[in-house]
Amino acid sequence: MVIEAFYMIMRKGLVLVLILLMHMPAFTQKGGESTYSFLGLTNSARVAALGGENVSLMDDDINLVFHNPSLLSPGMHNNLNLNYINYFAGVNFGYASYAYHKEDIGSFAAGMHYVNYGTFDRTDEYGENQGTFRASEYALNLVYSRAIIDTFLTVGVNMKPIYSSFESYSSLGLAFDVGIAYHNPRTLTTLGFVAKNMGFQITSYTANREKLPFELQAGITQGLAHAPFRFSIVYQNLERWDLTYKTQESNDFNSSGEEANVGGFDVFGDKLMRHLVFGLEFLIGKNFHFDLGYNYKRRQEMKVTAKPGMVGFSWGFGFRVSKFHIAYGRSSYHLAGGTNHFSLMTNLSSFYRKQ
Repeated sequence: MVIEAFYMIMRKGLVLVLILLMHMPAFTQKGGESTYSFLGLTNSARVAALGGENVSLMDDDINLVFHNPSLLSPGMHNNLNLNYINYFAGVNFGYASYAYHKEDIGSFAAGMHYVNYGTFDRTDEYGENQGTFRASEYALNLVYSRAIIDTFLTVGVNMKPIYSSFESYSSLGLAFDVGIAYHNPRTLTTLGFVAKNMGFQITSYTANREKLPFELQAGITQGLAHAPFRFSIVYQNLERWDLTYKTQESNDFNSSGEEANVGGFDVFGDKLMRHLVFGLEFLIGKNFHFDLGYNYKRRQEMKVTAKPGMVGFSWGFGFRVSKFHIAYGRSSYHLAGGTNHFSLMTNLSSFYRKQ
């Protein structure tokens, strides 16, 4: 009864969100112009290693559902995953989820996404200590997906109730992700599209409500029939063309302090590349994979021009040990350091004693 009720709610929610999406006017956000930015954090070690974004990788990794709900498949039935990320400056975040498949109804998943910003000192205007306070944000993920037309095409929706708390300020919100995926096992091709974070604040921190970080993404993943490689390309922020941030160092002046003369083709190429995230997987059997990624936008925004290093590049690996799949991902954000992502997955059915 619970599954049937959840199915009816998510089915009606999917229809509602699709109607809203068709009638939604195009709008964009730049940094600092939307709230709940933690929704864009990458939890999965595997996706982090592939550049931080992936909406078209189709296999039984339940972590992929966070990025595109239509990637939720029957093969994820009874899968459980745990993710932990030690971020910068004492911040940490993570994600845990569980999937269940009901024949003739569809696939379901539930997960919790959190970010803990740590403990802060509270002081008055004179700098006198008034104690401490904490800051954190949470988003519940309720996912439903189902194949339509044929088994190659899948649609999914993710409903995300949100709670955010900063000292004495708090906010409630509701967001939706709607995705579609096409997977052809014969050609080893997967296409994915997702509209992320459509929704609104139910209650705001102050009297003014803020926009959510709405984004459109599309991607393709292509495997090779006779080589153990799988390539992925994601086009992020389809809703906005210009993702550049104007700074004197990167856009207006060269290293000599003179005004730079940048050609039109270079400007076009730079803007195009900021949308693209590249990933490469090297598959060694069914029990090991090695991943590489490149995020041009991250590199351009976070590098130190005199010494860019490996900013924007990422790597990682995953392997199976007994009933567990363990993954690690490393993303280089700045010359000062990067982030370490850890994922643990298992299928609870493997613990059942076979009759």
